[in-house]
Amino acid sequence: MIKITEKTIDVQKVIETASSLGAGAVNVFIGTVRNHAHNKNVVWLEYEAYEAMAVAETRKIIDDAAGRWPLLGWAVSHRIGTLKPGEVAVAVAVSTKHRKESFEACQFIIDRLKEHVPIFKKEVFEDGEEWVGARPEAQPTAQLN
Repeated sequence: MIKITEKTIDVQKVIETASSLGAGAVNVFIGTVRNHAHNKNVVWLEYEAYEAMAVAETRKIIDDAAGRWPLLGWAVSHRIGTLKPGEVAVAVAVSTKHRKESFEACQFIIDRLKEHVPIFKKEVFEDGEEWVGARPEAQPTAQLN
């Protein structure tokens, strides 16, 4: 399951989808919105995604992880829209026969999601806002002469 959603993430559904009767380990990463960043109070976050590309890139990451570790099951869900501190922004779950593989695969997936998937985050503070990372329309364009 790869899900990009404006609705609250059902963490239990993510876990159930990733679980397997053959697994000895199910590892789950739950990313939440914190209330403080850059020495400022966070009021809310706004997530935007290029959904089709986000799903395709996530699929590549899962395929890469499955080539490195013997995944028995997996699931990824990421929120978009406005989220307040304490809300779940992302949930990743994997199942494997052994815990070491499960920990490694789960960390690999969340790390690559943060690096490669086109989901963009704006932090809104009491005194302003800032996009974290680049947004496509914010990228400089080359000029041909």
